[in-house]
Amino acid sequence: MPAFERCIPGIPLDDAATNIGHEGHPLRMEAPSRPFLWDAPSGADEDIELRKRICVIDGQGGGIGATLIKYLKSAYGESVELIALGTNAIATAGMLKAGANRGASGENAICRSVWQADAVVGPIGITWANAMLGEVTPRMAEAVTSSQAVKLLLPLFQENAEIVGVVSEPLPHLVQELVEKRLKEVLNHV
Repeated sequence: MPAFERCIPGIPLDDAATNIGHEGHPLRMEAPSRPFLWDAPSGADEDIELRKRICVIDGQGGGIGATLIKYLKSAYGESVELIALGTNAIATAGMLKAGANRGASGENAICRSVWQADAVVGPIGITWANAMLGEVTPRMAEAVTSSQAVKLLLPLFQENAEIVGVVSEPLPHLVQELVEKRLKEVLNHV
């Protein structure tokens, strides 16, 4: 018997209780009949509105992420889904307050969500292990850089590093460039 069908110790698994365990809890979960959009019956495509998913990642207080979300929301409205991913709960809360559609905090949330994104946006530190005073874990950095999503990174960092050839610009100028030029090109090709 496969491991997922085993019963709770001491409770026998017979034909009458195949799907019900101790105190009525299910032993097996049934998969939804159409788990993916591409499994929709033909002709249903007109009813389903697909929005591009943009993950905005930030840490510490979430100020950079909140600024990005405000600009993205004003430029694209509800035509994109903005997901706030914070390295901590305070950063996520700040980005949600700025207008993100959904949000989550922590390593696992970031590692899982970037795989479902069309674009990942944030400061360049989200690709460096131990950046943002150690808030970016090696696993987070690996997930972001390994994701198939297009990464649009702002050259802002607190680490003792310098990227040669990058002109120092204020945050509003960088965000405006990202939202109005770079992301627009990306969303048209994704």
